[in-house]
Amino acid sequence: MPMSRDEITATYPLPAYNFRVDVEGGSMSFAEVSGIVIERDTLTYRHGLSYWEGEAIRSYRNDRYLPLTLRKGVVHGGTELYDWLKADGAERRAVDVHLCDASGDPVVTWHIAKALAVKLEAPGFDPTENGVAIESLEIMAAGISLEHH
Repeated sequence: MPMSRDEITATYPLPAYNFRVDVEGGSMSFAEVSGIVIERDTLTYRHGLSYWEGEAIRSYRNDRYLPLTLRKGVVHGGTELYDWLKADGAERRAVDVHLCDASGDPVVTWHIAKALAVKLEAPGFDPTENGVAIESLEIMAAGISLEHH
C-alpha cells in the first residue's frame, strides 16, 4: 500500500536547499551555510586497574568558538556582511539557521548564541566563467543548540 502524504512528510529527509538564516531577528539570504558543529570534548582517565577494567572516558561540553562559513551572492547595495565585519570587534550577534519544510515553516533550527564576524572573502574573478559572484563571510560561533519544532 502506498504511503500517505503525512507519512511521507514524517519519514522522508528534508532537502538541504530549503533554509532560512536570521541574524539578530532579521532575515538574510545565503546560498550556503557550512560548519555548524556541536561537539563534546573527551577526557580519558587511566587508573591502577585500567589494565583489567579498562580506562574510563568522560565527555563534557566545552563551549569554544568554532568557524562557520556563510556564502551569498553579491548584489547592488548589499553591504550588510561588510557592515557586520567592520563593526566594533566586540559585537556578537545571535544567528538562527532554520531548515524548512515545503511550506516554508521551520522544522529544525540551529541556534547560535554568539557569532562574531572575522573574515569577508571576495568572490573569485574569472573572465572565462559565467557564474554568479559569491562572497563568503567567516564567523566564529559559540553557544550552538538544536531545536526540533
